[in-house]
Amino acid sequence: MGSKSKTHRAGVFDIRVVIALLIGAYGVVITVLGIGFTTDEQIQKSAGVNVNLWAGIGMLLFAAGFIAWAWLRPVKVPDESD
Repeated sequence: MGSKSKTHRAGVFDIRVVIALLIGAYGVVITVLGIGFTTDEQIQKSAGVNVNLWAGIGMLLFAAGFIAWAWLRPVKVPDESD
């Protein structure tokens, strides 16, 4: 008479999704700053590298990795039983 416990995905409540959303939001802002609002003077101060652009792209890739990880390996949460 083994009772099978039902499970479902954690979904939005998975901490990886929350982290990805936060890092992704910052990544979008920093990428936009790097594309449109970084001056040549600022780029020259950083050895000719647009740090905002590259940091923003890195943050977006990090967020995408976390979303992929959460999608490919979801956390299973047991359903409540009466």
